[in-house]
Amino acid sequence: MNVIVYAKPGCPQCVQTKHEMDRLGIPYATVDLAADPAQRARLIEAGWRSAPVVETDGDAWSGYRPEKIRGLARAPLAAGVA
Repeated sequence: MNVIVYAKPGCPQCVQTKHEMDRLGIPYATVDLAADPAQRARLIEAGWRSAPVVETDGDAWSGYRPEKIRGLARAPLAAGVA
């Protein structure tokens, strides 16, 4: 499963989201919205207004959502099992 965390510097919810994914062993890629204005514009155009924005193969959300993160940890593909 692909997981991308769109984050911005100094964002406590971004830090907590990545910390929880690290703790649960969920692999993810990070996009720094301060360094990538095209991605920032894309997310704003899509209606996202707060960071982080997390996109997976079948879901997307914004903010620190521990229940969503735990759901990723339970997904078979998060553990690399096909």
